[in-house]
Amino acid sequence: MKKIKKALLVLVSLLVILLIGLVIYGFYLKPKYEGKVELKNIQKETTVYFDDFGVPHIYANNAKDAMTALGYVHAQDRLWQMELMRRIAPGRLSEIFGKVTLKNDQFFVGLGIEEASEKAIAALDENSPSYQLAMAYLDGINQYMDEGTSPIEFQLIGVKKEKFTIKDIYNIYGYMAFSFAMAQKTDPLLTDIRNKWGMNYLKDFGLDGSLDTTIIKTAKEKPQEFAEISKSIAALLEKSPIPPFIGSNSWVIAPKKTKNGKVIFANDPHIGFSQPGTWYEAHIVTPEFELYGCYLAGTPYPLLGHNRDYAYGLTMFENDDIDLYQEENNPNDANKYKTPNGFSDYELRKKTIKVKDSSDVVLNLKVSRHGPVVNDMIDGLDKKTPVALSWIYTQQPIQILEAVYILSHSKSKTDFQKGVSLIAAPGLNVMYGDAKGNVGWWATGKLYKHNEGVDTHFILDGASGKDDITEYLDFSKNPSAVNPDWNYVYSANNQPEAIDGFLYPGYYLPEDRAKRIIQLLDPKSNWDKEAVAKMIADNVSSVAPDVVVNLISSLNQNSLSKNEKEAVAILKSWKGTNNKNDVAPTIYNKWIYLYLKNTFEDELGEDGFKQFLDTHIMKQIIAKQVANENSLWWDNVKTKNKKETRNEILSKSFKEAIASLEKQLGNSVPAWTWNKVHVVEYQHPLGKVAALRKIFNVGPFEVSGSNEVINNQMFHYTDEAKHVVTGGPSTRRVVDFSDIENSWGILPTGQSGNPLSAHFRDQAELYNAGKFRKMKMNKEEIVKTSTKLVFVPVKN
Repeated sequence: MKKIKKALLVLVSLLVILLIGLVIYGFYLKPKYEGKVELKNIQKETTVYFDDFGVPHIYANNAKDAMTALGYVHAQDRLWQMELMRRIAPGRLSEIFGKVTLKNDQFFVGLGIEEASEKAIAALDENSPSYQLAMAYLDGINQYMDEGTSPIEFQLIGVKKEKFTIKDIYNIYGYMAFSFAMAQKTDPLLTDIRNKWGMNYLKDFGLDGSLDTTIIKTAKEKPQEFAEISKSIAALLEKSPIPPFIGSNSWVIAPKKTKNGKVIFANDPHIGFSQPGTWYEAHIVTPEFELYGCYLAGTPYPLLGHNRDYAYGLTMFENDDIDLYQEENNPNDANKYKTPNGFSDYELRKKTIKVKDSSDVVLNLKVSRHGPVVNDMIDGLDKKTPVALSWIYTQQPIQILEAVYILSHSKSKTDFQKGVSLIAAPGLNVMYGDAKGNVGWWATGKLYKHNEGVDTHFILDGASGKDDITEYLDFSKNPSAVNPDWNYVYSANNQPEAIDGFLYPGYYLPEDRAKRIIQLLDPKSNWDKEAVAKMIADNVSSVAPDVVVNLISSLNQNSLSKNEKEAVAILKSWKGTNNKNDVAPTIYNKWIYLYLKNTFEDELGEDGFKQFLDTHIMKQIIAKQVANENSLWWDNVKTKNKKETRNEILSKSFKEAIASLEKQLGNSVPAWTWNKVHVVEYQHPLGKVAALRKIFNVGPFEVSGSNEVINNQMFHYTDEAKHVVTGGPSTRRVVDFSDIENSWGILPTGQSGNPLSAHFRDQAELYNAGKFRKMKMNKEEIVKTSTKLVFVPVKN
């Protein structure tokens, strides 16, 4: 018995020692939010106050010291995220994840982002403030890498530390720019539909139906090949460990429409959800400068920001800045392709991808005059029919570093507009408001034209030159609005008005959010911060109730079951709200999915239908197509000797929707509340491992909102029991120039990417309740509510 007790005592002692060791190790891995740290290359002592949500407020005697400190604190909270961000564009994820990310690397390494980055860096003025301060920021990151603790992810995966360079910043911006684009996911699919079914099937899609478009010759294999391009690129972005940029809302209200006679600025960029989230907030104060900003991991200047003089933010323009060209190889030499001036040599690039626990993969890539040939970047495509990807970002001068520096350091509206003009890609709607009462927005991007009749929604002819770009437009032709008579500006990724009669092509989102924003802004002239904060979390669809009317009109009321009649009654009384206790959105979204499936899948096939669901065009088409009795899509091409009608398809879809919900949620229709099916979990790349899920992921949460409402909590249409939210507002900001020190913001999870930090998930409950916290700027308040970390110059 004594031996057993002794053994138990030893075992307990070992467990206690292990527990103490884990606690000490965990404490060692936590970010350092107080104390004193020696920092090289700073001139004077720099103080960082971390407020009650972990936002660093950096007080420095000069800009370089501030930026060095920013790099250090950014790295200690987000080094893992920085590491992932810098690896995507140059195709280096497989070095740490192995073969699971090889397809992603093969694609991105071929895009040419790294080559474009090198070209842009060679043209930099190393004496410019934008360069000097960026280098100070990188110095701060690298000093943390040398002196600080490695993130737990580095240790679990075995990541070797490498110095961050200016090229990493450019590569991160390059990935961001590509994730904005939609053409690569849409054009091949539309080309398939045109080639297989004809232009009449595209009438519902709102495209220019002109038959004067230069048409690529069709062949039986072509639709399959083009579809594979769409399918592969969509899958790569979907599986990427870093989420893509998707959409956004923003509105800026002029003094005449506000209660206090000052500008109120609101913005909530929509991005795929992840953990950690996209933005890192920081507040910098020097004798000459102050800025509160939201930073992408690994970048020195905020894309969203404000100070006492002005505020700025962004939404996605959704313009078309990618064209796909079918090239024509020389039949006698696959390294040559046809141009208007005869055959030319492809530029050949050899790329080596290092793969963890496997041999290197060598890619031999071809680049035409239009851009890289995607057949070399995506497995399974026929090399005999090459398709090249032409992207403005890699073709025009990249001045993104200088542009974002100017946006964040402007002295006037004119300065700010100059910064906007430097961005050739991605296409953004840059929103602006200032303390002087100015409001405005400008679309960024190098816009261009083709010959009349060329429809860039399709894969173009690369050989003849007839489909090439014919004109680049001056920035003055970009859509914009400054101090309009209606006293506000807004953007919700919708189509801008024509400029000089030219409606710029793009992949714009439907009117739903834009219509709701106008509905709310127009009648009210006493806006305050509280009202704007309520509006930014608005869950009402202004379009869905009208769609419901068209859907219900197709039903034979006499053939409905008890539950079906109850569901119809709920939909008839629905006002378009998407609150957690609502039942109507559960019924509506199930019906919409099955209507889309029963209408489009027979023509598109299973894979093509999934691609279609991932496009903005799908969202655009619903309201118009459900009302069109003459649409060709109603007929099921798989049924023989029968032509289905609108009423048949919509009625069939409704009955299937109710049957599906009965199976998934039970027979009580009032119990089908939105909170039971609309859920979100903020996923970390390591959270996909079941044993690590609770450590690295945040959630799950039941959430309000829906697709294409202002509170745009986005999900993919499926027949699954849950509508799993994959993206939404990546931050919500309300900046009130009548009370600038008490402006509001919120992040989906928290400031830190370190799961051991108190700020890893401390904003999630507030965010999902539609609440805010202060974006503090008052030093006295900051000092009282913060921990203090002091950086001191290294003693010689």
